[in-house]
Amino acid sequence: MKGALLQLNSSDDPADNLAVMLEYVAEAAAQGATFVLTPEVSNCLSTSRKIQRSVLQPEANDATLKGLQGAAKRHDIWILIGSLAVKTSDPDGRFANRSFLISPAGGIQATYDKIHMFDVDVSETETWRESDGYRPGEQAVVARTPFAKIGMAICYDMRFPLLSNALAQAGAEILTYPSAFTPVTGAAHWHSLLRARAIETGSFVMAPAQTGTHASHSGKSRSTYGHSLVVSPWGDVVLDAGQEPGIYVFDFDMKDVARARDRVPALSNARKFSGP
Repeated sequence: MKGALLQLNSSDDPADNLAVMLEYVAEAAAQGATFVLTPEVSNCLSTSRKIQRSVLQPEANDATLKGLQGAAKRHDIWILIGSLAVKTSDPDGRFANRSFLISPAGGIQATYDKIHMFDVDVSETETWRESDGYRPGEQAVVARTPFAKIGMAICYDMRFPLLSNALAQAGAEILTYPSAFTPVTGAAHWHSLLRARAIETGSFVMAPAQTGTHASHSGKSRSTYGHSLVVSPWGDVVLDAGQEPGIYVFDFDMKDVARARDRVPALSNARKFSGP
């Protein structure tokens, strides 16, 4: 199969971001990709809650979701929308960071809400509290397609091997980690974490990413690491997109999952044990 990662430099304007994605999806399909993946918060990358409240919509009204559903049907391809920021009915007004798997018929095959919130103090000058604006999900998801079972995760989820292991034990052969990684944590941990998740589960890891400095109407911009990555079940880096936005097409053979798991059957060798 051919897949394609879309590496985006999304702004806080959903309409502008959708226009770019539709162009990229059409080009990826023209290059033969039948599975196209977008990054985290593809519709709106913003640090301003005021702007988010102004431009975001509930899932049922989200124009980005509708536009990419139409693109999947038009090009007869699978699309993993890495995630969209969408409004919820939560009393405290928090959003959901939600991933969508779209079928070639344009339907929503599966959704997943990001479980682990990026609440960290990277340094004295860099602090993140994702849970202030987003509610955490509670349900792990493995989606079924004709070509593979897909374990859906988002960005910070990659730091939690219990989740990736649970997805693989439930049958996942591809783990998806659409992301908007910070430059500091990206340089330190991005490649190591994604290769580890692939190696320990014998799964393909596909991680489309945001990149660069992102335009913002609030005046406060944000930067992301880029380096959208595909890792084989044996831990080899199949694709590293560097830092330029664009379409990155790659080949993958799902037989590689069985080959890796036969060579090192860690999933079947795992044993229950008592805690220390």
